Amino acid sequence: MSSDAAAARAEMVERQLRRRGISDERVLAAMDRVPRDLFVPASLADHAYDDGALPIGHHQTISQPFVVATICSLLSLRGTERVLDVGTGSGYQAAVLAELAAEIVTIERIPELAAEARARLQEAGYEDVEVHVGDGSLGVPERAPFAGIAVAAAAPRVPPALYEQLAECGRLVLPRGSRWGQELVLVVRKPEGPAERTSIPCRFVPLVGDEGFGHD
Repeated sequence: MSSDAAAARAEMVERQLRRRGISDERVLAAMDRVPRDLFVPASLADHAYDDGALPIGHHQTISQPFVVATICSLLSLRGTERVLDVGTGSGYQAAVLAELAAEIVTIERIPELAAEARARLQEAGYEDVEVHVGDGSLGVPERAPFAGIAVAAAAPRVPPALYEQLAECGRLVLPRGSRWGQELVLVVRKPEGPAERTSIPCRFVPLVGDEGFGHD
């Protein structure tokens, strides 16, 4: 790890996260530990800690750091949980989650991205993250239940399959809305039914799949 990357990461945490209201110290520490520069294309490494999303190929992106931190904060992880990460992309969010929970299962529909993410995760020291290829809107039922589910693609509604894979009192965070704009929503599975609250406006690529926006 270069000192330049470490300094850029520390500045990202202070300016983009803490000063904007991210207060979960575990999340801030995780974002400071994960080398985001390893999860972007080499040609964009100099922009790894910029305040924005970056393209990673296949019409997909690595999310803005503030959005990743917000998702992780909403999950309220304590370190013992099994978490599902839907939409692996570059693997960056899975790596941050791996700093916050005991087991991370991640699913990506594009095989090439999944392979690249697996290699990046191993290089960065997160070889225990399980990378699956498949329809993320359907989750990974054989590994359920999950205490947390983080969805990094927009859906018009909460996919029923994902909700069903939540443990009781489990927390699901996803961008819900249209293809052109969404709000992050937190859904908690309670005995009396789902409890929801909305967070920040956002814009994600669409969740492609049976319970997302359908198949392209």
